[in-house]
Amino acid sequence: MARSTSDLAFFVAVAKAGSLTAAARKLDLTTAAASKRLSALENHLGVRLLNRTTRRVSLTHEGEVYFENAQRIIEDIESLESRLSSTRAAPQGLLRVNAPLGFGRSYIAPAISEFAKRYNSVQVQLMLTDRPLVMADEAIDVGIRFGEVPDSRLIARRIAVNRRLICAAPAYIAKHGRPQTPDDLAKHSCIVLRQNETGQGLWKFTRGNKAYSVKVRGPLSSNDGEVVLKWALDGHGVVMRAEWDLAKYIRSGRLELLLEDYALPPADIYAVYPERHNLSAKVGAFIDFLIERFGKQRTTW
Repeated sequence: MARSTSDLAFFVAVAKAGSLTAAARKLDLTTAAASKRLSALENHLGVRLLNRTTRRVSLTHEGEVYFENAQRIIEDIESLESRLSSTRAAPQGLLRVNAPLGFGRSYIAPAISEFAKRYNSVQVQLMLTDRPLVMADEAIDVGIRFGEVPDSRLIARRIAVNRRLICAAPAYIAKHGRPQTPDDLAKHSCIVLRQNETGQGLWKFTRGNKAYSVKVRGPLSSNDGEVVLKWALDGHGVVMRAEWDLAKYIRSGRLELLLEDYALPPADIYAVYPERHNLSAKVGAFIDFLIERFGKQRTTW
């Protein structure tokens, strides 16, 4: 292992510069001193990290492994230091939050109400939308997202575990029967939450090591999750929704769980933000608050 994180930073600088001379200039060293330090690092590790020519250096296989992990470690340390330093500052200023419509109304808005009481120097703007806003374009500080976060430029912290579930009203089940496998859904009326301008849906399940994909159909579909849920409560068919949205209806008996032995892709809830190295006190405080709140609240879903 390296003797210090400065060795990691030194090696990353050399690898990125592509030559010892360029790296030495950037690090305010002589080329001879940079070459000596690189040799000492390789001797310490017992492997050759770089192939050297008179003008350039290139990574060996071991060098590629070391470079990849060194970059990750440096980023993690910088992120940790930024987070710790931000805790010394008092949260203040304008905080712009984007959340999905239904979840935002039911959970994020009440959370912000409590957050505002604790941090009265923070002004919060909550924007509820049916689709996630582009954070950079709208100057969003924190976004609430479900499932995997596709934008690798965003940093994500999970604020709650959340499952997707399959349900139907007791009246529908009494009339049409209970599906026993995912393939049975092809014979049922399924209420589809329309996405990407299509009225059809592909529902994916796993059980053990086996995966199932079912193309579901039904006479009703919508791009609004609350509408889809209302139709399911009225007995029009089978619906797939997130646990937070269904839990109270399952507890009351208005909806019944189906296909409980099969798992659907998770819909874990994340707070995402675009800043890697400059996490502000207000953003850090808000995300920590959400994690604390949802850690307690999820048991009531």
